[in-house]
Amino acid sequence: MKLATQAIRHVDLFAGIGGLRRAFDAVGSHCTFSSEWDGFSQQTYEANFRDNRKVDGRDLRDVQAGEIDDHDILLAGFPCQPFSIAGVSKKNSLGRDHGFADLTQGTLFFDVVRILKRWRPAGFLLENVKNLKSHDGGRTFEVIRRTLEEDLGYELHYRVINALHYLPQNRERIVIVGFKEPTSFSWDRLVLPPIGQTKMSSILHPEDGSEDPEGEYTLGPRAEVNSKYTLSDKLWNYLQGYAEKHRAAGNGFGYGLVGPDDTCRTLSARYYKDGSEILVKQDGRRNPRRLTPRECARLMGYDDTFRIPVSDTQAYKQFGNSVAVPVFEEVARIMLPEIERIKKSKPQTLQAVA
Repeated sequence: MKLATQAIRHVDLFAGIGGLRRAFDAVGSHCTFSSEWDGFSQQTYEANFRDNRKVDGRDLRDVQAGEIDDHDILLAGFPCQPFSIAGVSKKNSLGRDHGFADLTQGTLFFDVVRILKRWRPAGFLLENVKNLKSHDGGRTFEVIRRTLEEDLGYELHYRVINALHYLPQNRERIVIVGFKEPTSFSWDRLVLPPIGQTKMSSILHPEDGSEDPEGEYTLGPRAEVNSKYTLSDKLWNYLQGYAEKHRAAGNGFGYGLVGPDDTCRTLSARYYKDGSEILVKQDGRRNPRRLTPRECARLMGYDDTFRIPVSDTQAYKQFGNSVAVPVFEEVARIMLPEIERIKKSKPQTLQAVA
């Protein structure tokens, strides 16, 4: 789906494994700069985007705004842990700061602001957890809104979108879109399939020989899932006991067991620990199994051409931290005409603002 009719350029900040870039590449935008500090994510990114330049691996706080290449759209999935429900709960239990008070991650939003202020791109897209809007009683989001809308002068639009429209995963994320000039942008233009119509069967290995075996994920002529993904008796017994303990206490904690006709919970970066949020039922065996990394890739909207050059542990972390690609491809589709309109209204090369 290539929509751009003139050269649209984007930069990919906190790039991870390139989910946002993949979405905007799909509509014809061109990436001019990528920033990602995690070495394993860089490895996956560079395996899938064969540019002449490497990902800038510095902490974004160490990157001068003027070092970033010219662009029309800034993309940033800035770290969500300081604002997520799970992240806030963990930091509270450890007596640590969260939100903007978390100086290691929470203030990275202002590095995005620093770059927006310098380059004044035609638009931007920011992504974060749903909880960003309610964090700290709404005060965190009010700072973000006021900074982008009032201080920088961008027209702001935001909406929480669930990946269940496209994928068999309940994954709600807030999408924040901004334009430097007034536009006719409307979320009503999103074409969202009915929620929940896509089931786990669309991402699970069929294990019937209709797909080729892949690495250590699937084996043999039927490409059956490697037995290493089946939970051990010890882990399965622990998860069942843990769930029962919380059920007795009236809590909702526990594993999520799914079959081909189901949808699943949110895939998290902690999936590598025990896989408990998404366990796949197995016929003829007592214990369920984890998803393979390839199934995790499919669950996030990456097709099977996407290369996974890292260990299972790193792959689980990367896909758990990724965006749901089809959601953002649709957002990119409705953003592009507005970006092109802004470019046509100012037919000149963007210049950095001192």
